[in-house]
Parts: sequence; structure tokens; C-alpha cells
Amino acid sequence: MISSQPEVRIRRLNPADDRSKFRSGNIDLDRFFQRYAGQNQFRHHIGTTYVAVQGDQIAGFFTVSTGEMVAEKLAWAQRRGLPAYPLPVLRLARLAVDERFQGHSIGSLLLRAALGLALDLRNRFGCIGVVVDAKPDALAFYSALGFTPIQLASGILGDRPEPVAMFLPIGQISGAVNQAMNS
Repeated sequence: MISSQPEVRIRRLNPADDRSKFRSGNIDLDRFFQRYAGQNQFRHHIGTTYVAVQGDQIAGFFTVSTGEMVAEKLAWAQRRGLPAYPLPVLRLARLAVDERFQGHSIGSLLLRAALGLALDLRNRFGCIGVVVDAKPDALAFYSALGFTPIQLASGILGDRPEPVAMFLPIGQISGAVNQAMNS
């Protein structure tokens, strides 16, 4: 059977993308995507947003930036052998799926793409893992993929409800990608 739905593609946000119709059901994520994602990427260069596009519609997005953390914030098994100075991480700051596309594995597709960026960052520049700012209703999803809560010394978003910072070591990303494909 041939599907009439166009394939979903993941690409970087373009300045000409119409973000005004995006509705995830979370007003804070929608406001960020509609108002600030472009500014952060094209003017301030402090984060990059990737979009899932089906046909000419934006089905979802995620925003990443680089960050750093110190090993002492990690569990002993994760920090063993790491130096005491700041270590590079990929920060997954936001991820959302438009309500029209929810329930079609777009979130898993976006997460796999973000984790793929962490592997690329590891290979090109160095990266010990991914820090995600998990909304309270997404904690179980990220926990099931192997993310564990960490305490932030800085970089708290100040959102309400406040997200929980969670960490996934680079060595566990392949397993998380496989898990996300099956969820």
C-alpha cells in the first residue's frame, strides 16, 4: 500500500518558515517557537532549531545549543575517569510536536535527530552527552530512554512549571535512539 502522506524531513529552521500556525498544546513552547526561535538562531546565534516538515507544514521542532557541565554533577559511575574541568554537552532545550501531528512518532523522530547531533558533536569537537530540560509531563518518556535527573549550577530556564534537567551519557545514546524508534 502506498501512503498518500509526504515523507517527514528534519532540517534546520529557515528564516522564511511560517511558524505562526504551530500549536503544540503548550503555550510556552508555542510562544518560544513562534517568537524567539528565529531570533536565537539567526540574530543572536545562541541556539539552533530543527523542524520536522511534512509537505509544507511544520510538524514539530527541537532547539539545541552547546553547553558544559562539571563531572561532579554526575553519578559516580558516569564521572569516573572524567577530568574536573567543564565538559562539553549538547543541550536539548525544547522539543514539541504540533497537535495535528501528535501520535504519529514525530517526537521520536525529532529526538533521534537531536541525539544524532550529539554523536556528530562528539566526533567533531567532543561531547560527553545530552542535557535535556524535561517538562514535568515528559519525565517518564526521557527516563525510559536512560536520561537521569541532574542538579544545575547555572542555566536554569525559569519556566513554570520548572523543567527538570536530565542527562544521557554519550555511550548510551545508541540505545536511546533504538528505544525512541520503538516508542
